[in-house]
Amino acid sequence: MSLKLFIFDCDGTLVDSQHTIVEGMEHAFGVHSLEPPTADATRSIIGLSLPEAIVKLAPDLSLAANAAIVQSYKDYVIAKRASGDAIELLYDGAKEAIEAIAKDANVLLGIATGKAYRGVLHLFDCYDWHDLFVTVQTADRAPSKPHPGMILQAMEQTGARPEDTYMIGDTSYDMEMAINAKVTPIGVSWGYHTSDVLRDAGAEHIVDDYPALHALLGRL
Repeated sequence: MSLKLFIFDCDGTLVDSQHTIVEGMEHAFGVHSLEPPTADATRSIIGLSLPEAIVKLAPDLSLAANAAIVQSYKDYVIAKRASGDAIELLYDGAKEAIEAIAKDANVLLGIATGKAYRGVLHLFDCYDWHDLFVTVQTADRAPSKPHPGMILQAMEQTGARPEDTYMIGDTSYDMEMAINAKVTPIGVSWGYHTSDVLRDAGAEHIVDDYPALHALLGRL
């Protein structure tokens, strides 16, 4: 039996980080005396790398202004983590499902996220997950979603074939990235894009909770 590679998005899939992200955007725009995006607008871009997210939120900004907001956002989140206030809250059932899936000798686990690498390490620190994921792809080490680069790098690192690789995420960016990499897209309905949006973006499966996801991955 060939190994299966299950690649997970982070924000909106493993962790509900919207509050920190919304606060961070409000802070970053405010530092530069700009009208902050609405919470709904910010939730809509979760999953993209920061520069691309800022472009969607404020397309008329110069490259220099975009870079300044990106840096202010990073500074805010780094300070929040250092103070112990940026707790990564897993969705219900995520810890149990991930740790059970990781025990399957026929499965490899990966991460593909719009977070920076330090953000993923913070998540791993919170739950002692450093040994569970064999490949970690982040927005500061690959092109932003929906470019297929993160998935292609994960497959190259692990030797997994496209037909044995699955991308699990909560946004259209995850589904589009999977399709661009010619792997199977699996949507989760508890994140930041609706099931209809996921389906329109190409999701082959949509699940409503972690027990259902665990069962689906077991069948695959």
